[in-house]
Amino acid sequence: MAKEETIVRFEEVSFEYGHNKPILDEVTFGVRRGAKVAIMGQNGAGKSTIFGLIQGTQKPEDGSINRVHGVTIAAARQVIPRDELTLTVRDFFRGCFKTPVYDIDPRIDDVLEVVNLVGHEKIHDRIMKTFSGGQQARLLLASALIGEPDLLLLDEPTNNLDHAGIEHLTKFLKEYKKTVLVISHDSEFLNAFTEGVLYLDVHTRKIEQYLGNYYDMVKEISIRIEKENSKNARLTKEIQDKKDKANFFANKGGQMRVVAKRMRQVAADLEEERVDIRKEDKTIRPFTIPVQEDIVGEIIRIDSFTMLKNHKVVNRKAKVVLKRNNHLLLRGPNGIGKSTLLESIATGMTKGSVVAPGVKVGYYRQDFSTLDFNQTVYESLMNATNKQGEEHIRATAAGFLITADVIHTKIGSLSEGQKGLVAFARLVLERPGLLILDEPTNHINFRHIPVIAKALSAYQGAMILVSHVPEFVSQIRIDEILDLEK
Repeated sequence: MAKEETIVRFEEVSFEYGHNKPILDEVTFGVRRGAKVAIMGQNGAGKSTIFGLIQGTQKPEDGSINRVHGVTIAAARQVIPRDELTLTVRDFFRGCFKTPVYDIDPRIDDVLEVVNLVGHEKIHDRIMKTFSGGQQARLLLASALIGEPDLLLLDEPTNNLDHAGIEHLTKFLKEYKKTVLVISHDSEFLNAFTEGVLYLDVHTRKIEQYLGNYYDMVKEISIRIEKENSKNARLTKEIQDKKDKANFFANKGGQMRVVAKRMRQVAADLEEERVDIRKEDKTIRPFTIPVQEDIVGEIIRIDSFTMLKNHKVVNRKAKVVLKRNNHLLLRGPNGIGKSTLLESIATGMTKGSVVAPGVKVGYYRQDFSTLDFNQTVYESLMNATNKQGEEHIRATAAGFLITADVIHTKIGSLSEGQKGLVAFARLVLERPGLLILDEPTNHINFRHIPVIAKALSAYQGAMILVSHVPEFVSQIRIDEILDLEK
């Protein structure tokens, strides 16, 4: 088949969630065979919905979606469904095929090599939930790759991956001969292999197509906005000139009123020529996470911790004491036990660390399991406050782009990026004395990341951070590093 063949095409596709929540408005675009394309847009714009429509798990209200006959499609999901967490690795991968596969073990070995999840032991009989967040991310990725699909859909594939994992994935995608569509907020990762961008504009609900990588798209948008601004400035000047002349002639009376009427019509015609300037993605407002008052002395002490080495639990000594304004970075590769340590500290389930009595812990989990998915956003924020009024809650929410139409939505219905913003809004309202953050940039629009980094850097309580994004960490004041591997 010809490389230029269009493998999937949207023709005037419209889609909405229930009533009053339109996502796509008569969207038309095509993806050619062999292309490597990024899908970008604001959190909650509907990027994951496009994947659902391509796979057929969602149906459009209007329009048509045409796929090449016989095309195989696979998607790397963001999280392992709860009913699959108790499966063995072998059974998890068996579920990726519609018909029985008898050479499944060697296929699993090959694909685990691709995602850089190889060790000294065979993991085919291990239960899925025994893997760390980073390892689960690799297994999800491997589950999409194992069938070598014609069209590969990747939704935030770098979340939870360490540097080695991202390098491995980038190399694979560069060499992959088939079609790839990627949703990601990691511009450096996207620029390494993509050749086009589908930009979903949250304001117009249209798809804009750009050739080149993310930086090419930004440059093209900037040029367009500049042209639109120049045109509107010229038209505004001309319109005012015609209106001034119309007023001048109208005051003359008699035949001059006919001239004035004509001038007003010209001004009205010029008004019609004005263009709607493309609205840029909004960025969250700068924010402060207030620190719990009246805390003095040691906030947390870590004397020991457990880690995983060659799949065995190893005890290690440590000497970490955090007081007010002390920031600790927890470091180590995927699967060593960073998230486990954070959870044990946050829940008080470890003897190796002690949080001082009365210290309020603000805990940002990478899987958002500290949020109740059955609550509305408003209910969740209300539960996080310390007798603060409704006006303060709504103002805080607005700063995180949680608008009036979102605030009464159930958390389970939000995009992953929106859940992240709700989690940050809760931290602002909670006023913690100890802040624990596990991969806080996952799913977050890259425009928001410098704002978040600045707020964390300025936080005046004790903080423990885990992040595999060096660019993010470099923007935050770190006072101490605990490397679990060393």
